[in-house]
Parts: sequence; C-alpha cells; structure tokens
Amino acid sequence: MKLAVVGGGWAGLAAAVRATEAGHAVTLYEMAAQLGGRARGVEVEGLTLDNGQHILIGAYRRTLALMHAVGADAEALLFRRPLELRYPDGRGLRLPPGLPWLGFVRAVAACRGWTARDRLALITVSAGWALAGFRCAPQLTVHELCRRLPPAVRELLIDPLCVAALNTPSRDASGAVLLRVLRDALFGGHGAADLLLPRRSLASLLPTPAERWLRAAGAELRLGSRVQGLAPAAKGWQLDGERYDAVVLACSAAEAARLAAGAAPAWAQHAGALRYEPIVTVYLRCPGARLPSPMTALLESPEAPAQFAFDHGAMGATPGLFAFVISGARRWVDAGLDAAGAAVLQQARDAFDPGTWPTPPTLLRVLADKRATFRCTPGLVRPPAQVAPRLVAAGDYIEGPYPATLEGAVRAGEAAAALVMP
Repeated sequence: MKLAVVGGGWAGLAAAVRATEAGHAVTLYEMAAQLGGRARGVEVEGLTLDNGQHILIGAYRRTLALMHAVGADAEALLFRRPLELRYPDGRGLRLPPGLPWLGFVRAVAACRGWTARDRLALITVSAGWALAGFRCAPQLTVHELCRRLPPAVRELLIDPLCVAALNTPSRDASGAVLLRVLRDALFGGHGAADLLLPRRSLASLLPTPAERWLRAAGAELRLGSRVQGLAPAAKGWQLDGERYDAVVLACSAAEAARLAAGAAPAWAQHAGALRYEPIVTVYLRCPGARLPSPMTALLESPEAPAQFAFDHGAMGATPGLFAFVISGARRWVDAGLDAAGAAVLQQARDAFDPGTWPTPPTLLRVLADKRATFRCTPGLVRPPAQVAPRLVAAGDYIEGPYPATLEGAVRAGEAAAALVMP
C-alpha cells in the first residue's frame, strides 16, 4: 500500500512505524519543522525544555513497546519509581514495590495526614470500585463518584490524581474514565502504577529515534509541509493532488476536521465540536536546590495554581531546573502568563521549607498549551477512528478508553494503522 500519515505527533509516529514495519510505503506529513506534536522539545537559553511537563506510568505498555521498536532505551531515558503523591510537609502516600493493588492498601494504611476513619473509607470505597469492575454510570463526575470519601482524601489524593490524569477538575471530570485509569494502574501487574519521569527531553523518548528509524526503513518524511486539501480518488485519496491508497489523519482534531469536511462532514463536525482544557508549565531555576521528591504534589488554591512540582535534577536530568504544572489552567491562561509565572514563583517560596532554596528561585519560562487536552467530561462521545473508507483518524481525542495521554495517542495510532492495512 501507498499510505499517507498526516501529522507527526505520537499518534502519527505510531501509525507510521507500524505501517512501515508491515512493509507499506509510508509518507508522513508534518506542518511543523520537527516531529512530536504537543509532546516535543523547545530551546530556551541553551536548555532543551519540553513544551509541557509529561509523565508516563508503567501501565503505558504500548508506548514503551513503541519506544523499544525504534531503538529508544526506556530504562536509560525514564526515571522509574513507585507511585508517590507526597506533599512538601510529608503528607500523602507512596506505593511500595510489588503488586500495585496490594501496595495501594499498604500505602493507604501508612498514609500521613489522614485519620483511621479516612483510611478505612478509602479502602472500603476502592474495594467497591474493584468489585464493580471499575465501572460506574457514565453520567457521574469524579466528584459525585467520590462523594462518600472524606474531604481530606479527596483533597490530598482524588483531586490531584484526577487533574493529572484527565486535565479536568474533579467537579467536571468523567468518573468512568478515571476508574479505567485506576484499574489499569492498580491491576495491570508489577510496575503498572510506577511513575516514569523523563530524564531527557520528550524528543529523545520517541520523536527523534522514530524519525531515524523511519528514514532508515525507507519512509518519506515531509517536515514543514501542511496538507492543504483531501479529495477522493480511485480506490483511495488524493492529498494536494498526490494519490494514496489510504490516509491516516493523525493531526489535531481541528486540522482533521478541516481536511475531512468535504469527504465526511458529519465526522468533521463531531471532531470540531470538542472542547479543550489548557495546561501551563512554569519553569524555575535555582542552582543547588533540591525538592523532597522528584515529583511533589502541591495544594492548589486561588493564589497557588500549580498542582505538581518536578525536580529535574532528582530525575537525572538538569540540576537546578524545576517544572511547576498547572493543569485545568483556563483561569490562569485568561489572567495572562506573567500572572501565572508570578503566582507560581510565590507558591514555590511558600510551599517548601525555606532551606529548600539556597537562593531565591528565578523564573525561566512560562509555556502554555491552550488546547492541551480535550475536556474529559461525563458521557462525552468522542469521534470514531473510521472517517470514511480507507480514511481513518488517530489521536488522543479519538474514541477509546483513555483520556488524552501519550498512551492514548500511541494506541490510537496503532489502531489506525491496523484499520487501513489489508
């Protein structure tokens, strides 16, 4: 087959690699000058920063398998540790190594900051979710799903987990999707709940090795090339006048909707109607500083916007570099990035013991992705992968079990390749 993949993000790379492996002639179009999509590196004052701080977990089997397929050494590139949600004052929990579900029970029993009643309530409610197969009514929000949990448990565990996984506040987020994530993490076998924190830029994890692999395998990569038009052709499709047997639209939902508007207007309208949540990443610099944990949870408030802080030095990356992440960041995007940066800088000073910072931390850069993820609300019906015969879509927004994550993108890309290949 002569196959076109439109979009060089993680979904497009997954589709291109799997189709090339199967022996098909792949041409990949990417409008940017580099691959990676919304998970890519940017140069700032001699440092390679990511356009947003991303994390993986051990349950991301397909992402790890794809990295291996293109020659990326996951063990060297990712800092692995058991799931930990610890706050600067020591409250929170940390799963011990071993079976995640058993470790979860042990971690809850030892959690600081909760009463015995809090711990028992969480174990009881979690057991109920497990007995129900981690399923719930599709219209439930996370807040409604967790209404039986004490406020301390919701504040210190559920709310940060929800905004980290779904990038949607718990009052608006889908309870069914969060349960699916919890199921795969807690019952996905040894290491499924482990945190995998990038030691290098996101480009090093997949885009750069995938580009090398694809070129070596004979695929054609057209970077800096935006497809202007898609039209039916005999037993296939034309992209800007060039015929292909099949096409994978692995670009953004908005771009896919633009291209598919003539061929599949109902699908295009569906994809174009998705709503989004922004993410803001604030990079701080402080030579010699070290946080209590490579990833530290933070209490969010109207004045303190970040939910997590990442110590790049502790992750084996750049010492003295810290990323503070604001998920569900619409309010701070509206307020302006200067305001977000100033608020996080003050939050960093207030949240940690003064001895954490040998000198006052300084603001390096504020990066915002205004359409970082689709808004993962209850009952949301996402666009299907099949757009038209021999025309499929791939992306973290496509119908599937996961929220907008790297794993969701990779799975969608691989599924799209399988749909168009004979």
